[in-house]
Amino acid sequence: MRNYELVIIVHPDLDETALNGVIEKVKGWITEAGGLIAKTDIWGRRRLAYSIRKQREGQYVLFQAEMKPSFSAELDRNLRFLEPVIRYSIVATN
Repeated sequence: MRNYELVIIVHPDLDETALNGVIEKVKGWITEAGGLIAKTDIWGRRRLAYSIRKQREGQYVLFQAEMKPSFSAELDRNLRFLEPVIRYSIVATN
């Protein structure tokens, strides 16, 4: 098991319940694969450095998780097809 930081940028027009649904879905993927969520931090709506899919803002969420290194590729694939997620970054911290 390794420690990872996952930052996702979610579409800015989602309401709070839809944002929580996306967060719970990502948490579910990690825990189903045997990982642990150490911390979830919602940074809120922030301005993007450049326009992505014609959006100038996004809702940022940080996850600190512990999971198997082999699962990061599957998580990458799942996030790529999750429609409300504009961008994401998975970084190993140890």
